[in-house]
Amino acid sequence: MRMGDVYPVEPSDGFAVNKVLDAHWGVLYDEDTSGLRSHTLSILVNDSPGVLNLVTGVFSRRGYNIQSLAVGHAETEGLSRITTVVPGTDASILKLVQQLKKLPVLHEVHDITHLPFAERELMLIKIAVNAAARRDVLDIASIFRARAVDVSSHTITLELTGALDKMVALQRLLEPFGICEVARTGRVALERESGVDSNSLRGYAFPLEA
Repeated sequence: MRMGDVYPVEPSDGFAVNKVLDAHWGVLYDEDTSGLRSHTLSILVNDSPGVLNLVTGVFSRRGYNIQSLAVGHAETEGLSRITTVVPGTDASILKLVQQLKKLPVLHEVHDITHLPFAERELMLIKIAVNAAARRDVLDIASIFRARAVDVSSHTITLELTGALDKMVALQRLLEPFGICEVARTGRVALERESGVDSNSLRGYAFPLEA
C-alpha cells in the first residue's frame, strides 16, 4: 500500500448525504431502491471541431445532467478521450451508451462504474485567512498532501489531486475558515488492469501511515 492512497474517515451526522453527488458516488444503501448512482463513462472520439457538442447533445436531449466532464488527447493521434460522470440507473445508462454508439465520430464508449478503475481529479481552492489562521490551514493541507500555489495577506490557494472523497473531505474541513473560490477539473479515470477493487479504496478522508 502506498501512503496517501487510502483515507480513513470518522463518521459524522453533521453532513447531509446525497446519494448521487456525495463522495461515496458508487455506494447504494440498503434502504435505497431507486438504483440511482453516479456512472463514469470513458468515451473515445475523433479529435475534431464540433465532436464534444455532438456527444453532449445526446446527454441533453435525453435529460441527463453531466456532473463532470474532462477531455484530452488520447493515446492515438487524432483521437480524444472524454471522461464524464452522469447520474442514472444501470438500465438508463445502458440506453444512453447505446445511443452514443450511434454517433459516427465515436470509436468506443464504456461504462466503467462496475469495473475496478483508477481515478484522479485536480482541485484549486482559495481560502480566506489571517495571520493566525494561516498555519492551521497549511497544517490541514499537509495532511491531505495539498500544496500552496499562491499566498497573499488575506488568502491561501491550495492545489489538491486525488479522488472525489478526498476533495470533499478537505473542502469540509476548510469551510469554517471561509472558502472564496473553488475550481475543479472533473474526474479522469482508466480501468485498473491489476483488477484491484476500486470500492475498497473509497470513502476515506485522512492518510493512513504506511
